[in-house]
Order: sequence, then C-alpha cells, then structure tokens
Amino acid sequence: MSSTSNNSTQKLNNAAVEPPPPPEMSVLDLPDLVLECILEKLPPEGLCTMASVCSSLRDRCVSDHLWQNHTTNKWGRVIGAAAEKEWQSCVASRRGREFLNQSKQKGLVNYLIRLWPLIRSGFSNTTRKKCFFSTVDSIMPRYAALESGEFCFPAQVYNRENGHVGFMLSCYDAMLSYDRKTDTFNARYAPHGARACAVESGVTWDRIRAPLVDTSPYVLHVSDCLHDLQPGDQIEIQWRRNKEFPYGWWYGVVGHLETCDGNANYCRCHNSETVVLEFKQYTPGSRWRRTIVSRKDHREEGDEADGFYGGIQKLCGEEEISMWKKLWPAEVLE
Repeated sequence: MSSTSNNSTQKLNNAAVEPPPPPEMSVLDLPDLVLECILEKLPPEGLCTMASVCSSLRDRCVSDHLWQNHTTNKWGRVIGAAAEKEWQSCVASRRGREFLNQSKQKGLVNYLIRLWPLIRSGFSNTTRKKCFFSTVDSIMPRYAALESGEFCFPAQVYNRENGHVGFMLSCYDAMLSYDRKTDTFNARYAPHGARACAVESGVTWDRIRAPLVDTSPYVLHVSDCLHDLQPGDQIEIQWRRNKEFPYGWWYGVVGHLETCDGNANYCRCHNSETVVLEFKQYTPGSRWRRTIVSRKDHREEGDEADGFYGGIQKLCGEEEISMWKKLWPAEVLE
C-alpha cells in the first residue's frame, strides 16, 4: 500500500474519532436571571437594538420593569401625578389615539426610530407594530414620547426673571416639551390669563419640578396647614397680579407678629388667629416683604395694586426647601 493511501486512511480514522464542534452559544441560552441582569444594565438605545434581534428578546426588552427604571432615573423628578394623568388622558381620548397612531407610520414607532437610528433597520414594519402598538399604554412608548418631545406634560418652572427680583423665588405652571438637541425644555404658559400664551425656550433641568399639589393655577388651593404654622416654617403661597391671571407659587417663611420679640421662650405667635408671612427676597419696607393672613378663615386676599394671595402649602421635605435656597443667597433667607 502506498504512503499516500496510508495518509488518507489515517486522516479518515482521525476524522472519525474527533468530536463534533460544540454548538454556538446564544444569549438566549443564558439563565433567565443572568440575561435579566444584562438587560437591566443596558441604556435605552441598547434595549432598542437588542429588541431588534428576535421576537423573544423583543418581548423582554419592552418590559415595563426595564423601562420603569429608565423613566424613574431620568424623568422621575419632573414627572408627577399631573403628568401621569395627562398621559393616561392622551391614551384614552380620541385625540390620544390620533396622537399615538398617526396613520400607523408616524406614531410611537417612529419616536424611537428618530431617537436611535440604529433600530431603523432592525425592526420590520410588522415587528414595529407588534412591539409598540400593542403596548401603547405601557411605559416604553411613554418614555419614547417624552424623549422625542412629542408628549407635552404639565410641570412647574422656577422663575429667573431679570426685570423683577421678587419673581426669583416663585414658579409658574406650564406645559413642557423636551428638546433632545439642547437637553432643555420648551415651556408653554399663560402669563397674562388664559387668552394669552407665551413660550420660554432653553429651560434647564434644574428649573423644573413636578407640582407639589394637584391644584390648577386658576383655582384657589385649599390650605390645610394653617393651624400648624409657626415662626420658622417654610411655605409656598399662591400669588397672582389680578384675578384674570393664573396663580404662581411664591416661597416664603412664617415670621413673628410685631408684638413678639422673637424670643422662643416667650413666643406665642402660633396661638394667634393671624399668621405673618415673610418674603425675604424683598428689602425691608417693601410692600411685598410681609403679609398677614387669617389662620381660621383664610381666603384669597389682596387688591389690584399689590396682587392677590391665595392658598398656602407647608414645605416639609428637604428637597423642596433646598431647591428654593439654590435660587437665592442662603444668608438672605435665614
């Protein structure tokens, strides 16, 4: 037998005993807990890319659990109960259905396409519809609508007006939309009543908050804290220029009555039927420096010259208080 034949035979024998190559491992072969941990660490664009791989990953990547984390981390501080209510109204109403579908070509599907071009080729039209239009009331579409600026939500904006120093410690209600290019917001509001509308652009994140109470800027807030107020407490009070204007919220502190010297051992201001409110951003002697409200029968008070004071809310959280102090020198507010 020739050497060539021997070599061929040897190769055949070797091939016969060599084990087959192991099958390639897929990410879907990972244990569920491991795969879930990986998905939790992905940014939104990563989840969208992963969702385009297959239907199994798509179903995992649109999970409310994953998108709730992203929504809370980025939007939690500015999205409150009023914004949640607005979103649910959009989904439920006829206007919302048109907003969500838009001929099924310009709706929530394309929100993500515009945000992350990586997924444009990853989703087929059929997959997109299954992925998004079957879950319009879930968290992923809401996140996409917020990111794209398509969803305008109610929030409050801290004032930074140069023309009137007092407004520096006030905020106003507005409908906000996000601008991804500048990482800022456009705020649409009615500064001079419901018939007029204005837009402030370039509003930064640090000037936005979710409303602390669910009260329309055209409605007097019911004050439920008056019997608890005592000197040193920090509050917000509604104020408006005239009765056609919407309310804004002013920051202030509870002060002492003129008959009290401020000595804590002898102070009885908390027993008085009236409460002194101080706005220390105004200089002493200013007509807006102090006002007095009734503890037992507080309603809107004021006139066309000085404006009208409305409902009061007591600030108890450190986060709410610290936000006001960031807008004004701390020593002035002490």
